[in-house]
Amino acid sequence: MAMQVLFLIVPVFIASVALFMAVTLTRRSMQVRRAWASGLTAEARCLRAFTSTRRDSDGHRSTTQHHVYEFTAGDGRPVRFEETNGPATTVQGDVVTVYYTADRPDRATAHAPAPVRAAAGMVLLLGFLGLVVAFCVFFVVAAAEMPF
Repeated sequence: MAMQVLFLIVPVFIASVALFMAVTLTRRSMQVRRAWASGLTAEARCLRAFTSTRRDSDGHRSTTQHHVYEFTAGDGRPVRFEETNGPATTVQGDVVTVYYTADRPDRATAHAPAPVRAAAGMVLLLGFLGLVVAFCVFFVVAAAEMPF
């Protein structure tokens, strides 16, 4: 009985994490796309550039590039935001063009518009996460039919 519960809980947890990732990534992709489409741009100064390193349970490291930018929105108020995975060539003090929406300038992006590449990346990523969820559903159904 405990083994059957384990065979149900673990795949449901994995599928939940995959669905959460899909929703989070889709939301951020839509925010960036809206910023690009708004037509609002500003010159922003990079206040800070740094990397963070994470080590997973297998000992593999992943490094993420972070930038903190500040710009003045169209209404005159200063806006500061942090963005990940920007170019490593952008350093503290650099001035870059940022894209933002009037209603949420704090969700600006310094990523240059690349809608085709962004869409292709999202399709691949969502496809992979969809396969993870489908495998988990298949595993739960198969585990539920197994005699324990």
